[in-house]
Amino acid sequence: MLRCVHLARRVNIGSLSAAVASTQAAQYRSSYSSLSNRKTPFRNEYSELHRKPTSPNNNLQLKRAFSDDASSEDSPMNQPREAMHYDVVIVGGGPAGLSAAIRLKQLSSEKGIDLSVCVLEKGSEVGSHILSGNVFDPKALEELLSHNEDGGDKWTEALFESQDSHATPVSEDAFLVLTESGGSYQIPNMLLPSQLHNDGNYIISLSKLARYLGEMAEGLGVEIYPGFAADEVIYSDDQTSVRGVATKDMGIGKEGEAKDTFERGVELLGRQTLFAEGARGSCSESIISKYNLRQEGGASNQHYGLGIKEVWEIPEENFKPGFVQHTLGYPLQSSVADKVYGGSFLYHQEPNLVLCGLVVGLDYENPYLNPYKEFQRWKTHPAIKTHLEGGTCIQYGARVLNEGGYHSLPKLTFPGGMLLGCSAGFLNAVKIKGSHCAIQSGAIAAESVYNSLASGEDADEKTVASTGEIDSEETPVEVTQYAESMEKSWVYDELKEVRNCHEAFSRWGVGGGLIYTGIA
Repeated sequence: MLRCVHLARRVNIGSLSAAVASTQAAQYRSSYSSLSNRKTPFRNEYSELHRKPTSPNNNLQLKRAFSDDASSEDSPMNQPREAMHYDVVIVGGGPAGLSAAIRLKQLSSEKGIDLSVCVLEKGSEVGSHILSGNVFDPKALEELLSHNEDGGDKWTEALFESQDSHATPVSEDAFLVLTESGGSYQIPNMLLPSQLHNDGNYIISLSKLARYLGEMAEGLGVEIYPGFAADEVIYSDDQTSVRGVATKDMGIGKEGEAKDTFERGVELLGRQTLFAEGARGSCSESIISKYNLRQEGGASNQHYGLGIKEVWEIPEENFKPGFVQHTLGYPLQSSVADKVYGGSFLYHQEPNLVLCGLVVGLDYENPYLNPYKEFQRWKTHPAIKTHLEGGTCIQYGARVLNEGGYHSLPKLTFPGGMLLGCSAGFLNAVKIKGSHCAIQSGAIAAESVYNSLASGEDADEKTVASTGEIDSEETPVEVTQYAESMEKSWVYDELKEVRNCHEAFSRWGVGGGLIYTGIA
């Protein structure tokens, strides 16, 4: 299917609608006539398809012992994949991956040496795997957009024009402790840690922000392929470096056999591969394990939390634009000594939306605790249900969060690639924010990669953007500048400041943890 998209792009200049792409591709390959309903990526002068058959490696073969098809050398499952070459392949179309893509193209324009960039996104469209609702710290985004011609200082207006989505400035910030009896106590803001203050932040739809960044990236010449998940990592023959990723084989029967509609996956090979899959990304985790990146980085094991979210549409008379509320206590903690790590959030976003959710650390001791049921109980508390009365839930979902923070950051680089955003663990669990850190890590990664690939003698003649393929003699390098730059950035400073807060909650309960967090 990915080959079909490329085939369609070869016979038409510019961005194709799904219908046009499907029709033109069908004229060449009838077996590829089923094309997902989406707009294909922006095409620039360097976006011609470069495919090279590659020899099958042991690590590329699907292990389907239960299928006779897979054991045959003539099986289509064992045939070489086709390959597409890029200077940089980015896995994941979230804030980190898109920011890296945008910054790479900004640098290409500024420095005059163009790099071909591809973003692979598993969702049916950019942003479809991100549930709306976020109190957004804009400093990283504003720094990224400052390199654009318009300066990026009017991003809130541009977001509304592009996605019809409001960026609502935070107008009121409340932190409550809820009790089982239905009462609540507000902690004065002056007693809260500075990182819990939301002055200057915005309530946004992170999904719509991702789509906005995706449009910007395509306009700069980035090729984005939504609907195609990276299924496995491609390593060099000696297994010492990463060469790229491969998409999943399609058209496999329930017994593991190749059906008539079988199509081999496609390899996306890059001089550098940037992994921005989010928390617990399958490719990222396999690389961390293969190269022992946690041990190499002296990192602790990662800790995880579960965030359950809903988006409500409420009557206008109940709407409080810019209102932000976080809570501790009921239903997760019943006393100051309770060690369950978690809390809730509730935001009012224009025009009349309430974004709410509960985050539960997955290191809880009670085996009978059910995060989903606790979320339902939380919504019945008087301090919460008044915000939802008369409303309708229009979206819901859940996602995993990596809460280990500073102590759990692995080594960020390896030969041929690096880890970005939540794939590395750049989430500030105290703030319940990670998108600003993800955007900054993407921008810093892009600058480091560009400096590596676009420097040296005849660098412009070695790029895939100019040659159409990766030089077979080129050895993938490890861009250690990325890790060095991240360690000097405000991202590390922010995470280091709250590095022991989760441990404090685990040792002394919610009371002691809250006191420690305030002091730290």
